[in-house]
Amino acid sequence: MNIIWLGHAGFRVETGAAVILIDPFLTGNPRAEGLDIDKITDGVTHIALTHGHSDHVGDTVAIARDKNIPVTANADLGAWLAAQGVANIVPGNTGGTQAHDGYTITFVHALHSSAMLTEDGHSQALGNPNGLVFHFDDAPTLYHMGDTDIFSDMKLIDELHRPDIGIVPVGDFFTMGGAVAALACQRYLNLKVAIPCHYATFPLLEPTADKFVAGLAGAKTKVVVPEVGKKLAF
Repeated sequence: MNIIWLGHAGFRVETGAAVILIDPFLTGNPRAEGLDIDKITDGVTHIALTHGHSDHVGDTVAIARDKNIPVTANADLGAWLAAQGVANIVPGNTGGTQAHDGYTITFVHALHSSAMLTEDGHSQALGNPNGLVFHFDDAPTLYHMGDTDIFSDMKLIDELHRPDIGIVPVGDFFTMGGAVAALACQRYLNLKVAIPCHYATFPLLEPTADKFVAGLAGAKTKVVVPEVGKKLAF
């Protein structure tokens, strides 16, 4: 499995015949400047979204329409995407599991919100936010937490899914900060590897993952701080 950070909460996951984009926020993402979007989207077989905020939906509509790529999303977000011209929606919701070629995606709980602004400036709710658990036939189990605070049912997610790798938001302000994220990993999860995300994108967010790294110093979970555009192999 190869995992490539696209900045913020966006990732490209390559395993077997599957190439998955998670939360592909590229245009307008200062951390993604300099990335080659054609290269990022080359060979993509699937897009998966954690929730309906613009910094996570990102370039989904343009990519999916251009390449006719299936998009997995909460059913309400999926309906909104369909109205934007995305033809291939695979809708889901919390607790549900989808089977794809070589892997499954399970929607799990996240503590956050999910909405877009309409043209007249009103907030339109787009279903519940989610974390996503990917079980692969030939690769470690991956848990993208989405945007979330700590919650004790992370322990149940760990019991049900036994994720090996966790993608963890650590930037504070809109999600849990690094110290709390580290506590979540220590108290509720048995990850082999934790990859921090959702930091250093905008001034409101923590500029580094240092608090997360410090919080897991000496823990059994290995923290791998990603570099934008660089491939991590597992």
